[in-house]
Amino acid sequence: MRYISTRGGMPPTRFTDILLGGLAPDGGLAVPETYPKVGRAELAAWRKLGYRDLAFEILSHFIDDIPAADLRDIVDRTYTKAAFGSDDITPLATLEPGFHLLKLSEGPTLAFKDIAMQLLGNLFEYVLGKRGEELNILGATSGDTGSAAEYAMRGKRGVRVFMLSPAGKMSAFQTAQMYSLQDANIFNIAVRGVFDDCQDMVKAVSNDHAFKAKHRIGTVNSINWARMVAQVVYYFKGYFAATQSDDQRVVFAVPSGNFGNVCAGHVARMMGLPIAKLVAATNENDVLDEFFRTGRYRVRAAADVAQTSSPSMDISKASNFERFIFDLVGRDPKVVADLWQHVDRGGAFDLAATPYFAKVRDFGFVSGRSTHADRLATIRRAHERYKVVVDTHTADGIKAGLEQREIGVPLICLETAQPAKFAETIREALGHEPDRPPAYVGIENRPLRFDTMDPDATAIKRYIATHTS
Repeated sequence: MRYISTRGGMPPTRFTDILLGGLAPDGGLAVPETYPKVGRAELAAWRKLGYRDLAFEILSHFIDDIPAADLRDIVDRTYTKAAFGSDDITPLATLEPGFHLLKLSEGPTLAFKDIAMQLLGNLFEYVLGKRGEELNILGATSGDTGSAAEYAMRGKRGVRVFMLSPAGKMSAFQTAQMYSLQDANIFNIAVRGVFDDCQDMVKAVSNDHAFKAKHRIGTVNSINWARMVAQVVYYFKGYFAATQSDDQRVVFAVPSGNFGNVCAGHVARMMGLPIAKLVAATNENDVLDEFFRTGRYRVRAAADVAQTSSPSMDISKASNFERFIFDLVGRDPKVVADLWQHVDRGGAFDLAATPYFAKVRDFGFVSGRSTHADRLATIRRAHERYKVVVDTHTADGIKAGLEQREIGVPLICLETAQPAKFAETIREALGHEPDRPPAYVGIENRPLRFDTMDPDATAIKRYIATHTS
């Protein structure tokens, strides 16, 4: 398996090289030359597997430059009952016949990002150890990626983490979860801006090839393909749990900000998983919903990004969207490069009048939008009708998923975080605090350790150079 860039400027590259490199040298994202296809016989065989064995089988289709025995060991060390609460890793909860919640937040930081990030940490440590190298990870977070990355990289040999987050725009729990870490290899930087500013800083540093090479810069954001492929696994796992036969179709509803989670569903569908629809659910920052409804992809200015009660989706420039567009335009890197010239300048593109937009439904994509009032109503409905408490982002997914539900087709809504991370809104919706795991009681009162800076790529490069010399 070799990987190319969505913009055409990277020669075919093996997995372990794109693992450490993050963004492609031409500014694009790494994608497989071709998607591995899973036939009915293989699908039937996979149905019987537990999570670890299923993960090994799927990852083996994308990773062939790590010996099988070593890859299996990495997978087995990652997906443990101790880390995720059960051997199911991603248990399926049936709310009513044909309506399911895929629970993805059982990991150490109570968010779905743990599923990929715990694997990424072990992959980094393995490859760096084999090569005798170090890596300085630069990431951006709107809430959950940062804590998942930091908890996965704590104590890892040869790894430092520099995590950018928008100052004052995460929940109190999310902020404390990151900023309270005191590990010497973890550096939290609060950026005076929004998530898109943080993400732009990461991309600017990644595109400074001399600096990136000198300081061994890697990424943990979902622009890193390893994050994507790790998330593909739970689409298969959820499908098997919600169906009885391998010819059934399902609908997945996915809270969507940076488009990484739902893009993993797109990859699973391209592999042959019988997905009827992928519902991209947005909040008030509805750039993706606007595209899937109209064909126009319009990046918002930082001042126009709303601060909402589902803050991990307060994003207007969805990095992984480029991977889907690459497939939508027939994997033509010139088309993608031309489109992203507009995006990278903060502009827009419009495919409505092109043959490409007519193909969107062929890829199974539809969308939906949720507001704060919708969120509160969905949380109340889930609690009253199903006796479950869902977080704000999952509520957005449920709302959009129910709007797209088909009779006789199982609907699987992806839970993305535990409600304890967004206690303020849960209290507003239900009148009481959500349950909190004992390890996180009083987390907001812990001493915090972080630095603050303006959204300036030169400033973060200077900061990294100072802390790695």
